[in-house]
Amino acid sequence: MLLEKIKNNRPYQYIISLGLIIAIALPCFFLTEYIGNKTVALMLLLAVSILAMLFDILPVMITAVFSALVWNFFFIPPLYKFHISTPEDVLLFLMYFAIAMMNAVLTSKIRRAEIKAKEKEEKENTIKLYNTLLNSLSHELRTPISTIIGAVDILKSGSPKLSQKDNEELLSEINIAGMRLNRQVENLLNMSRLESGFIQPQLDWCDMNELIYNVIQSFEGESLNHKIIFNSDDSYPLFKMDRVLIEQVLQNLVQNAILYTPEGTKIELSIGHDEKNCIIIVADEGPGFPENNIETVFDKFYRLPESSTGGTGLGLSIVKGFVEAHNGIVKLENKQGRKGAIFKILIPVEVSYFNELKNE
Repeated sequence: MLLEKIKNNRPYQYIISLGLIIAIALPCFFLTEYIGNKTVALMLLLAVSILAMLFDILPVMITAVFSALVWNFFFIPPLYKFHISTPEDVLLFLMYFAIAMMNAVLTSKIRRAEIKAKEKEEKENTIKLYNTLLNSLSHELRTPISTIIGAVDILKSGSPKLSQKDNEELLSEINIAGMRLNRQVENLLNMSRLESGFIQPQLDWCDMNELIYNVIQSFEGESLNHKIIFNSDDSYPLFKMDRVLIEQVLQNLVQNAILYTPEGTKIELSIGHDEKNCIIIVADEGPGFPENNIETVFDKFYRLPESSTGGTGLGLSIVKGFVEAHNGIVKLENKQGRKGAIFKILIPVEVSYFNELKNE
C-alpha cells in the first residue's frame, strides 16, 4: 500500500531517491580511508539500480546525476571541488556517470516492459474470465427464459385440453424460472456493486428465524429434490445487520448446495451466537470440495473442477464480499468422516432480546 502510494507521487520519489544517496554517502565519507572511493561508487550505483526498479525514469536520472556529483565532490581528490586532478580519476568518473545513466535508462525500460507484459496478461485473464461468465450466463439465462416463453405460449393457446392443474403447473414453472432469472440478474448487479466498492450495509434489527424462513420460501418449487431443514428457536435474540445482504448470502449458499449436491440429500441451516458474533451455518450432504481448492472457492468465477452443473461462479464470491462488508468472515470446511461441506459465517453484531428492544 505504501509503495503504491509512493509510486503514484513523484515528489515523494525525488525526496526518497536523493535522501537514499545522502544516507549512503554520509557514513561512507567517514569510512573512505578504509573502503576507498571505488567501493563508494559501487554502493551508489547499487542504490541507483534499486531506485530504477521502483521509481519513474526522471527521478532516477536526476538521482544518477546527483550521485555522480556527490561522488566527485566528496570522494575524488581534490575533495570539496568539482575538479578531478588525474586522468585515471577523470576516466573513472566518466565511466561512473555513463554506467549510472545507462543503468537508470535500461532498468526503467525493463520495468516498463514488465508492466506492459503484466497488463497484457491481466487483460487476457480478464477476457478469459468474462468469456467464462458469458458462456455460463448463456446457459443460465437461456434455460429460464425458454421455460417462461414455452409456458406462456401454451397458456396463450387456450387449449381446451388444459386442465386447471395443468394451468397451475405452468404458472408454477413460470414463477420458478422467473425467480431463477431474478437471482442471476441480482448476482450480476451485486458483483458490480462489490467491484465498485459501493457497499454500505444498512444495519437494523433483524429476526433471523424470519429471515431464514424467507430464504427457504424463495426456493419453493426449486428445492423439491432436496430437503431444506431449519429448526427455529424463538429464544434467539435480534441481531443488527443488513437484512437484504444477509438474505443474498444465504440464498447463494442454498442455491450452491442445490446445484452441486445429489437429489434427495439434505441442506441444513442453523444459527447461533457468542459474545461478539452471530453465527450462521449452512451444511449439505454433497461431495464436498477438493482440499487443495478450499482457499480458492470464494474467488470470482470459481467452478468445481470437471463440473457439468450450471452456475456462473459468482455466488460464493458475493457471499464473501457481503459478509466482509459486515466485517465478518466466512469459512468452508468438509465434514469429517462423511460427505458434505459446511459454510460457517461469523458476523460481529449488536444483540438485543425483544423485551430489551421494546424498552429502548
